[in-house]
Order: sequence, then structure tokens, then C-alpha cells
Amino acid sequence: MSARRHPPAIRIALLRPRAKRRRIRRQRTKRLGRLLLACLILWGLVVGFYIAWAWTFDLQMVGQIPESSLVLDRHGAVYTRLAGENRRTVPLAQVSPWFIRAVTAREDSRFRSHFGVDPIGVARALVSNLMAGGVRQGGSTLTQQLARNSFPLGGQNMHRKILEAALALRMEMVFSKDEILTHYVNRIYFGAGLFGIETASQAYFHKPAADLTLAESALLAGLIRSPNRLSPFRDPDGALRQRNITLQQMENQGFISAGQRLAAQAEPVLLAAEKPPPPQEDWAMEIVSKELERILPQDIIDSAGLKIFTTLDTKMQQAAVAGAEANLQAIEARAGYDHPRKADFQNVDMKDRDGTPYLQTAAMAIDNRTGGIRVLVGGRDYSSSKFNRAFFAARQVGSSVKPFVYATAFAHGLDPDTLISDDRIRSGEIPKSWGRYDPANSDGTYRGMLPAREGLILSRNTMSVRVGALAGLDRVRETILTAELTEDAPRYPSIFLGSFSGTLRALTAAYAALANDGVAPTPYLVERVESPQGRVLYRRKGSVQRILPASAARLTAAILTDVMKRGTGAAAAALGYKGRAAGKTGTTNGYRDAWFIGFNDEITCGVWVGFDKPTTIMEHGYGATLALPLWVQIMNVAN
Repeated sequence: MSARRHPPAIRIALLRPRAKRRRIRRQRTKRLGRLLLACLILWGLVVGFYIAWAWTFDLQMVGQIPESSLVLDRHGAVYTRLAGENRRTVPLAQVSPWFIRAVTAREDSRFRSHFGVDPIGVARALVSNLMAGGVRQGGSTLTQQLARNSFPLGGQNMHRKILEAALALRMEMVFSKDEILTHYVNRIYFGAGLFGIETASQAYFHKPAADLTLAESALLAGLIRSPNRLSPFRDPDGALRQRNITLQQMENQGFISAGQRLAAQAEPVLLAAEKPPPPQEDWAMEIVSKELERILPQDIIDSAGLKIFTTLDTKMQQAAVAGAEANLQAIEARAGYDHPRKADFQNVDMKDRDGTPYLQTAAMAIDNRTGGIRVLVGGRDYSSSKFNRAFFAARQVGSSVKPFVYATAFAHGLDPDTLISDDRIRSGEIPKSWGRYDPANSDGTYRGMLPAREGLILSRNTMSVRVGALAGLDRVRETILTAELTEDAPRYPSIFLGSFSGTLRALTAAYAALANDGVAPTPYLVERVESPQGRVLYRRKGSVQRILPASAARLTAAILTDVMKRGTGAAAAALGYKGRAAGKTGTTNGYRDAWFIGFNDEITCGVWVGFDKPTTIMEHGYGATLALPLWVQIMNVAN
């Protein structure tokens, strides 16, 4: 019997369950709708929250790409780079179009069409990762990568990915595609401590990024996902495989033809000979690093983009480095030189040795008034011996101490024209408490009575001992200690002839006092340090100490100008020095150390020549013949 034939009461009874079921379905649909609406609202709030958060970032920071800290010379020119990310930024026009195509094909094929997030790429990565059972492929666009490289967004989690996507969307609203590419290629890391395409290109291929070939561009683009592991310096085969994968992707996406791909794959990888060395590779940079550690917290030093203004003079420093080797080679070529030569050790690793068996040198030049170091050479070759002989090698100072013996005597009443005997020291002429002391003059001659000034000009030993005796042993010793020429000068008259050890740094600073009215400056390298924003983090405050009365210093300096005209430094003119200067040679017993320290109105420069293990350099190896030539080379550049 059909439903239409049921009586009305029966039909109503049959329809009630159906209505109830429809009502239940409608209620369920409403609840589901409300739930979906709540989810959408919640998702909207979440998205809105992250979008609002993305709007709090200062996008100007994207273009403020950190570079390594710059070390500048006294003229403001870049001397080298120090700490921080090794990077040099370039505009997009100075990047090879091949690299732009390679990085786009490898990292974000739809870069030109999406708005910061690529839904297709995300879906593809999701499917690939589900099939692989783990994270094997990322869906980040170039813009998203730029976002996380520009700001600290957190670790590998959903929170970071959403914020990264929101920030990428905002970047696409603010920057053009070319601006995003420019920031990206300058920020990206390429392994081996190399940041940015220009630095990577220079380091790996010794060429600017503008000149990268298709094969080279594909290789660098292939490093981006795992730069440290795939660095061609570390894993050339792995880098080659990634290059070929990138080339295939470029062909698949229509950036290159099959013929171009095959030609690029056949191209050999011609890398630079070796990984570029750290930038701070000389004695001056070692001292800069030590000074920075003393004046700034380590986290500031490690931060990128500092400007470190030093007192170095690049031209003088370069002349000193080149002149040091040339001068020592000339000494090694002289008749009568019978020691090992540096050329005999070209293939010998000297790094773990206690000094070198061949001749060494050190040079240092400072500003007379401030102590700012213009030149610092701590040896012959930093790559073979990093020991800083200018700062840390204590050697017998010899006759280079004599100006301070005479200056002490002048300070206590000796007139430069007072006659002093140049004959041998006679018994009873010096205090008995000193014992028997009878040094000879270096040339074996004795000239009778001479004005005191002549003893300094001609570096006469017997006259210098008599002048020291007139000044008083304790007074001379006090001057030596005040000038910090040594830590403990012996109470013996041999100190008048420099029988104690001191450093080139100490001697150079003390001689600067003679040019500076008796005030010795403290040598230093770091003048000031600025933050990337130009804020001064450190500024040098002068540090000086009076070691001589002004009148005695001036008198001694005037006499030392005659040393350069007709005394032991007169050879400077023949060597090509034409400026006005004052100075003094220094030669120790047995010709083991050769010194020359001299100054003009602005700069004091000191030079030492000798062996790491003291031994006779050569017969008649005076400071004037061995050290003075390098001094002339350095000071001629200063003039």
C-alpha cells in the first residue's frame, strides 16, 4: 500500500522520523558551519597577527647588508678587512646574467610571477616530503630566503615559516623584483666563509661576479642549499654534481639550450689555487687585534661592519715590507757573508721552529707627538715566521743608548763643548766600586781631548763612558728605566754602551722623546672605532711620559742632526736620503745586532737587523751599513 493511501493519522506518524532526521542534519550542518567559520576566523586572526607582526620589521635593514669590519689607514683608505662576514656588495648590473638565471632555476623558477609565496612550490615540496617520509625539499621562494637571511625569525618550525611568508609578502609590496634579487645575491652564503656573489666569485675563480661563465654560475648556484659541505675547496666532486643538476634545471625551464648545457658540463672547473687567507695576515694586524681585545668587549669585536681607524700609513708600510726583504737580500749577497740565506729554505716549513736560521729584521715608525704607529714590520716574512721582533724581541741595544747617556749629562750641567778625553780609561779615573772597566773604541783609535758633542756624533766609547761617569751611574740608569728601554738595567758602567737588552718598540718611542721635547709617546695602532651606524665606540686618549728635561732633549736632538751630516749616520745622504733628520746607529759587541733609529720633525723610525739566535752577522757589520739602508727607504716615502 502506498503512502498516499494511508489514512492521515498514519501518514503523519510516518513523516515524523523523517522530519526529525532532516532537523538533525540541519543542526549538524549549522554546527559544522559555525566550526568552519570559527576556524576561518581563528585562521584569519592568526594570519592577521603574523601580517601585523611582519609590518613591525624595519625593511630598511634588508638593504643594510653587513660586511666585514674595515681596517682603515691614517688617510681613511681601506688597509684590510678584519672580523665579521667576508662580503663585498655589488649592484645587480655587476652580476653575470648567467648567475641570475642559474639561481632562479635552482631556487625559485616562478620568482617573476609570484608575490613572495609560491603555492605551487609549497604543494610540490609537501608531496615530495610526504613521499620521502621526511623533509627533503623546501618550498621557500627567494623572497622568503631573503626574509630569513635578513632578520632573526627563529628556528625550523611552523611559527617561523608563517612569519617568513608574511614578511615575504610585505617585501614584495615594498621592493621590486630586481631589488629583491640584489639584496639576495649580496646576502647569500657560499661556504668557506664567503658571503655574497662578488666575494664568492673573487675567492673561487679570481674574477668579478660580472664575468662569471654559465658553468661557474651554475656551480655557485648549486652551493646555496649546502654551502659548507659542497664548497669546491672542500668537496670539488660534490660541487661539480650540483653544478650539473643546476644546468639541467636551467635547460628544463628554458633558460639555456641543450647544447649550452652540454658545453657547460664539459667545461673544467678552474678554481683559484687555494682558499684565500684570512685578511689580518701581518704583524700590524696582530697588534690591532690585541688592542681591540683590550678596548672593546668581544661581542662588539665579533659584530660585523665596524670601522677601525688605525694610524698605519699604507705606502710607508708597503715600502717597509718590500724594503726589508730587499735590504736583507743585499746583505746576504755581500762578500764575507757566510750564513744560511733565506733562499736556501724556500721549500722548508719554518712555522714550528724556534726562530729562523737566516737573517731577520724589524722596522717601526711612529708619530713623534702621538705615538701612532705608521709602520710595523716584525720580521722578514710573516708567512714563514709570525714572531713580532719589533715588539717582543729583546736584544742588546749597543751604542743606540748613547743619546740618553749624553742627554742625562746635559740635564745635569755638562756643556756640549766641554773637552772630554777620548783616550783609554786610566786607573782611578772611574769609581773603584765599578771595578776595572776599559772598553776600546770600535775603530781601535784614540783622539785625545774632544768636545763632548763629538763623543756622541762619532760614537766614541771611551768618551761615552766618561760622560756617563760625569752624569752619574744611578742617574743614567734612572733615565734608562724611565724611558722603559729595559726592565732592569745593571748597576755597571757597561750600561753607558748599551750592555742591556731592549726592544725596537721601546727604543723608537724613547727616540721620539728627543724630537718631542723630552716627552715619550706610547706607541699604538687603533685611533678610533665606529659602529656600522657611525657611532664612535672608542677613541684613543693620548698617553705620554716625560723622560728628559725639554732643554736636554732639544740639545741632544740638535747634536744628532750632526750625526747625519758627518757622524755615523752620514751614509744616509749617499743612500738617497735628502730630508732633514737626526739619528744614531747602534752596534753591539761582536756585530750581533745592527740598529739605526732616526727622526725628523714628524716621525721617528727604528730598524734592527740580526739573527733570532744572536751571532755575528759579519765583520764590520755596523748599524750604518746594515740597518740604515732600510731606514732611508722607509723615510723617503714618509717625506
